[in-house]
Amino acid sequence: MRIPLIAGNWKMNTSVEEAVALVSAMQKELDDIGNVEKLICPPFISLKAVYELLAPSTIKVGAQNMHYEDKGAFTGEVSPLMIKDICGYVIIGHSERRQYFNDDLYINKKLKAAIRYGIIPILCIGEKPEEKQSGKTIEVLDKQLEQAFIDIEDIDTLVIAYEPIWAIGTGMSASGEQANSIIEAIRQKIGALYDNKVASAIRILYGGSANAENIIEFVSQSEIDGALVGGASLKPELFISMVKQTSAIYKDVIE
Repeated sequence: MRIPLIAGNWKMNTSVEEAVALVSAMQKELDDIGNVEKLICPPFISLKAVYELLAPSTIKVGAQNMHYEDKGAFTGEVSPLMIKDICGYVIIGHSERRQYFNDDLYINKKLKAAIRYGIIPILCIGEKPEEKQSGKTIEVLDKQLEQAFIDIEDIDTLVIAYEPIWAIGTGMSASGEQANSIIEAIRQKIGALYDNKVASAIRILYGGSANAENIIEFVSQSEIDGALVGGASLKPELFISMVKQTSAIYKDVIE
């Protein structure tokens, strides 16, 4: 059984003090929910403070990005060695990283580095508005998966987040049925690249304007295993609500 995951990507928001206050406002209620995995991905500057606060908690901590090299002359970058002791997860290939920082060139290397150090990657894939309009969604996603997984044999723990770029931060989102259909196609591609056992076991999240009002529409679908949440994860009451609603869907399945 795939355990649902609700992950909060805070992006470039919050000071260290604000990050600690935000986590403190959510910790108790989230800790009381046992059948959903909870993940917080704050900015790099807050990782250690958030990790120390959540060390005795059931809430996991993740990074929003990382470099693929262990160390070296890469000014401003953060390596897997620097985060591996405090981060269980790392987001790789978010559309904003692909768009603004040319990350398409490095996703495969970053995945290999994360896997090598036991950090669970959340691989983000998604199509642009013009690709959706021209009917190329599946073609684009297949290519992203093929390029990401070159020479990678073990993806058992990896998480995929399907985030249609036209939905991120726009207030628009795919319907639950649309997202489920596309994620089913992603599983089929994983089955073709690896095998059906891997495809059935891997967790695939939906992202792109996922919020407390529409989360049930997504997590009630058979192929969707949770959400990668942006803006709503910066509001304690909304993020808690999303986790609670997800828990209610799974309460008779996972304990």
